[in-house]
Amino acid sequence: MASATTAAAAAASELPLKDRVAIVTGSSRGIGRAIALHLASLGAKVVVNYTSPGSSAQADAVAAEINSSSPGSAVSVRADVSDSDQVKSLFDAAEETFKLPIYVLVNSAAVHDSKYPTLANTSVDDFDKTFSVNARGAFLCCREATNRLKRGGGGRIIMLSSSLVGSLRPNSSAYTASKAAVETMVKILAKELKGTCITANSVAPGPIATEMFFAGKTEEMINKSIDRCPHGRLGETKDVAPLVGFLATDAAEWVNGQVIRANGGAFV
Repeated sequence: MASATTAAAAAASELPLKDRVAIVTGSSRGIGRAIALHLASLGAKVVVNYTSPGSSAQADAVAAEINSSSPGSAVSVRADVSDSDQVKSLFDAAEETFKLPIYVLVNSAAVHDSKYPTLANTSVDDFDKTFSVNARGAFLCCREATNRLKRGGGGRIIMLSSSLVGSLRPNSSAYTASKAAVETMVKILAKELKGTCITANSVAPGPIATEMFFAGKTEEMINKSIDRCPHGRLGETKDVAPLVGFLATDAAEWVNGQVIRANGGAFV
């Protein structure tokens, strides 16, 4: 009996998310993709979410990679996080596909203005688009996750923010403000979830070498980001995914209502 118990404990430590359903929004590429792959490596059943039809092939490829080479499993689901009906459908699809309650939400979906305008040069349309996806989308996903995870008896809500909220650099006012809203929501949500066994946290990466980071940047801008980091490099998606993975597990129960800045010391 003791050996069986020990074996079960070892298996749980190797696959701490075994048979737990995780939704990762914006996971057809970039940080979201890395997070989806990592959660699957921990045994999770992952919903790979994407928004635009043009990302369908990428999302399907992520799900296929998980299903072919991971202890977890995956399905790709299209949904716009800024639309409440589509967010509900996303969660419905997760429950219907895996026949289990949702345990983890990772909201990675976001947009950024690649023109990097000053506040005075930010159009109302661009401001509204940024807040629609980054802030409204986070709100809708948090709201849906809260109600779904309560039914399942617990879980993890993890929002992706940005270290720009801490550094407050110029030419990113709309994006930074939208992410500041996310961090505020998470801190309040963690308190509102008292007694539910659900934690809510935010991970705020610094410059990460993704398509979103490189879009619109000159070589000089990229080199400045590298120079600011004590490690002398840009972050990589693999620098973020394991942190999110930890927050999704039982081992992170005592981490709640926190914003964790994963930036290699670039913004301290």
